Amino acid sequence: MKLSHSYYVYIVQCRDGLYYTGVTNDVDRRIAEHNSGVDQGCFTYIRRPVQLKYTEHFQNIEHAIAWEKQLKGWSRKKKEALLWEIIRPSASWLRRKAVMILCESSYIISE
Repeated sequence: MKLSHSYYVYIVQCRDGLYYTGVTNDVDRRIAEHNSGVDQGCFTYIRRPVQLKYTEHFQNIEHAIAWEKQLKGWSRKKKEALLWEIIRPSASWLRRKAVMILCESSYIISE
């Protein structure tokens, strides 16, 4: 019998506003470690406390690590767009709907 595994990619926001992206198998434990300052060499050590902003679940560690690396390569603006879509998942749908309604009314919108 094969056991399923749980891995999580997470983004925290530090006290100074910077973001840290990591991967773990226990989000609650890892956030507690960041906030307690277990590792003085950690990026978040001097930026505590941190606040969890994003998690995504994976069953395959390689996929989790690949996603973590991709996120770490993103700009702050792109990460914030990801966080915004999580907070307001219907925002893009609402924008598309508004454009459709306006187009149906013969109005044209340019951004």
